[in-house]
Amino acid sequence: MSHPRINQQTAVHLLQDAFNKVVETQQPNIAAAADLVVQSLNAGGVIQVFGTGHSRSFAMEIAGRAGGLVPANKLAISDLVFYGDLDPDSVLDPLLERDDTLAARVLAAHDIRPADIFIICSNSGGNGSTVELARLVTDQGHRLIAVTSMNHTTQIESRHRSGKKLFQYADVVIDNGGPFGDASLPLPASTGGDPQGAITATSSLTGALIAQMLVTEICGLLLEAGREVPVLISANIPGGDEHNDRLRADYGDRVRTAGP
Repeated sequence: MSHPRINQQTAVHLLQDAFNKVVETQQPNIAAAADLVVQSLNAGGVIQVFGTGHSRSFAMEIAGRAGGLVPANKLAISDLVFYGDLDPDSVLDPLLERDDTLAARVLAAHDIRPADIFIICSNSGGNGSTVELARLVTDQGHRLIAVTSMNHTTQIESRHRSGKKLFQYADVVIDNGGPFGDASLPLPASTGGDPQGAITATSSLTGALIAQMLVTEICGLLLEAGREVPVLISANIPGGDEHNDRLRADYGDRVRTAGP
C-alpha cells in the first residue's frame, strides 16, 4: 500500500492550518487577556510567565526579548538552581515538571507582588508543577491567563492531586489549537504493522504567534490610553544595552534578565 509523500510542503500546510486556526478562533480570548494584563500594569504589576518543557519557548517570547515588554519576568524550575538549592543535575530530569512541590519554591525565588498577573503556558495543562502554580497564584488573588491545547488537555488525566488542570484555574484561556499529542502528522505503520508515531508539532509555532499577538494587543491598549510603552530593543544594536538597562532599573529584581 502506497502513502502520500511526506515532505516539507506537508509541514507547511499543517503549520499554516494551525496558524490560521488560532487567528480565526482566539482573537477574542487574546483581547480579553490583554485587557487583564493592562489592568495589572496600570496597578504597578508585572507579567509573571511560566512554562516547562517546550513551553519555555513561550515564556521566552513574552519576557526578555527584543520587542517585548520590560515589565515581564520569566519563571522557571531552573531558577531553583540559580536562586535556590536544587542540584544542577536534577533539572535535566524531564519528569521534574510533574513535581508539584516545586511551584511554591519557584514563587519564593522571585519578588511577587499583589498586582502581578500570571501567564502559564502548558500544552497538556496537566503536570504537577504547572497545575500547582496555577492553584497557588489564584489562591493568592492573582489573575491567571492559561495558554494550552484544549484538544489535548480534555483527553488526559491530571497529574495533580486535585484532579484539576491548568485551564480550570484560569480567568482567560487561550487555546493553541494543537492536536492530542502535539504532533499533527501521523506516520504510516511500519512494515511490521507497528505505529511509528507522529511528526510536525504545532504548539511552538502557535505559542509564538499567541505571544506576539498578545504583546501587540497590550501595547495597542497602552498607546490608546496615552501611556508610554516600555519595550526592550535588541541588545545587538547601538544603544540597546543602555536603553534596556534604563527601563529595567524601574523594576529592579522584579524583572530578571534572561541568560545568554
